[in-house]
Amino acid sequence: MSSEVVQAKSRLGVAARRRDPEEIAEARRDLAAAKLAQYVERVVSAAPPLTPEQADRIAALLRGSACGR
Repeated sequence: MSSEVVQAKSRLGVAARRRDPEEIAEARRDLAAAKLAQYVERVVSAAPPLTPEQADRIAALLRGSACGR
């Protein structure tokens, strides 16, 4: 587990103890982003190089663009 994921989990725990709904929502978003980044790094390191078009399509998916769907 990356240190970024560990830190995000810790921030979520602190936010939960404080019972601040906005802080909890932000901490959950940050934890999800850290986990996604960790997964993407692992997959990209194991995959063959992508074409520029493939990379653009995947980036569009991450941005939530309709063109990537």
